[in-house]
Amino acid sequence: MSSALAFRGVAMEFPGVKALDDVSFEVRAGSIHALMGENGAGKSTLLKILSGAQRATAGGIEIAGRPAPAAGTAGALAAGIAVIYQELHLVPEMSVAENLFLGHLPQRAGFVRRAELQAAARRQLERVGEAIDPAARLGGLPLAQRQMVEIAKALTRGARIIAFDEPTSSLSDREVQRLFAIVRELRDQGCAILYVSHRMDEIFALCDRITILRDGRHVVTSALADLDRAAVIRHMVGRTLADIYNYAPRPFRGPGLKVRDLAGPGLAEPCSFAAAAGEILGCFGLVGAGRSELLRLIFGATPRTGGSVAIAGKEVAIASPRDAIAAGLVLCPEDRKKEGIVPVRSVLENLNLSARRRRARAGFVAESWERRNAAERIAQLRIRTPSPAQQIRHLSGGNQQKVVLGRWLAEPVRVLLCDEPTRGIDVGAKSEIYAILQDLARSGVCVVVVSSELPEVLGLSDRIAVMREGRIAAIVPRADATEESLLRLALPAPAAVAG
Repeated sequence: MSSALAFRGVAMEFPGVKALDDVSFEVRAGSIHALMGENGAGKSTLLKILSGAQRATAGGIEIAGRPAPAAGTAGALAAGIAVIYQELHLVPEMSVAENLFLGHLPQRAGFVRRAELQAAARRQLERVGEAIDPAARLGGLPLAQRQMVEIAKALTRGARIIAFDEPTSSLSDREVQRLFAIVRELRDQGCAILYVSHRMDEIFALCDRITILRDGRHVVTSALADLDRAAVIRHMVGRTLADIYNYAPRPFRGPGLKVRDLAGPGLAEPCSFAAAAGEILGCFGLVGAGRSELLRLIFGATPRTGGSVAIAGKEVAIASPRDAIAAGLVLCPEDRKKEGIVPVRSVLENLNLSARRRRARAGFVAESWERRNAAERIAQLRIRTPSPAQQIRHLSGGNQQKVVLGRWLAEPVRVLLCDEPTRGIDVGAKSEIYAILQDLARSGVCVVVVSSELPEVLGLSDRIAVMREGRIAAIVPRADATEESLLRLALPAPAAVAG
């Protein structure tokens, strides 16, 4: 296959920072080429240079063997390049058809030719297999359909080089499979696809080749078939797979969390289990198995209909999250952006949200204490932020997750519930989160981690509770757990055959 896109010695410098340093690799026509690296590795900067939003300080881009035009985003679009970002570049209040042809609407005598616009939009939507009404307001569509509109928009401009930046971060499994089918169709039509994702499963299921960046430098470009997951991780972070999880056996310190006959929405039957102080109990299951529902019932975020919760051997009455936090039981929720952070507030404010209720005197909290607590948590967890005053929404996903964890470290935590603590963050940031969880367990905290990633629960946990269809199917010791055995326990039981 011929080279559709080539980066030749691309470098990018900002004041005091070298974001990219002599990056060179090729993307072939008719291929899906993965681009991986930790946060800060240079992936986003490279995409901005590709889209024309930024100009490299050295080196450049070639398209089909010729230098790309240096005419900003308009030049990139004219050259057949489209970058589809995680945050879609669409206008919610306009129709689907208007979004598809924004900037080149069919007109006559200064008036938009609506019938022609609708027909052209319908043809483009059919190319991506979507039966969306072209006249519908775009903001009223679900995210997956808006993403398909973004892809169709790229095709209306004749894009032959399409980059996807974390396209599945907010999609369901069914929507992900639909997206994959479209990406494969584009590949089969001869497009060059550059695919950026932190999700290893996606990369190995979808891509043929891979380029890995580390600290702004090109590390390797290879056929994906020639690398396994351990090799990809080693190239990304310079460490082995075992180092990523930071696992080391720990002495347990007596009773931690005991749940007995807990019942409520999302559970098919009452659930019971116990985890020791100093233990990390993993919780694995397929989507809909009831994992998140179980944590929310324990935490009091969802009212339970029966059962009891004990902490450190003593039964506690938990009717709300306030009761849980007062008892030393805290939750890092699955949806970090909606339930874990206040995006328009600073890192300092997010770190101090919970502790304020205990530190307040006559309704006021000492600013000196808040500054000191935030500085300690930022240093302790190595939160990468220009300043405690930075709005948390500008931090990477991994650093946002550290802030959510750091919020609880000013509390007398006995039990930490974590629901998908590393979702949407890169391998290096995951390793740092794992180290934090291991440190908490070593200090005597009982940690319960829900994860949909089998390698994660296997690498991190002392024991693994497997949930299936709203019930706990089994609790498996680390030494006895394999991917195959856990998946077998998680799969729905075959339906009985009448006869």
